[in-house]
Amino acid sequence: MSAIARVFRPAALRRLPQLRRAGHGHETPSWNEPGGYLFNEKPVAHGLRRKKEDWESLWLWGMGGGFVFIGLQLYYKPDTSVTTWATKEAEKSLKEKGVSLDF
Repeated sequence: MSAIARVFRPAALRRLPQLRRAGHGHETPSWNEPGGYLFNEKPVAHGLRRKKEDWESLWLWGMGGGFVFIGLQLYYKPDTSVTTWATKEAEKSLKEKGVSLDF
């Protein structure tokens, strides 16, 4: 490659050979090896209870309470749809005109 071509080469392509050499492949992995247990916790003996960590109860009650709170908010939210508003307006307009629509 000529010197002129090297100068006008995009910066990403100039760094490409450096990026290829970056992964050595002989390093130890930076993640935990799988141990065969869920969340790497060994099961407790039969008849014994698992010891909870400090944050687990707080997380359970916080998430459960949050879901219940959001569920109640969604259940009791006011109806603000356009069709409900239009129906009420149409009924009011027909009532003012004296038209009765009984089904």
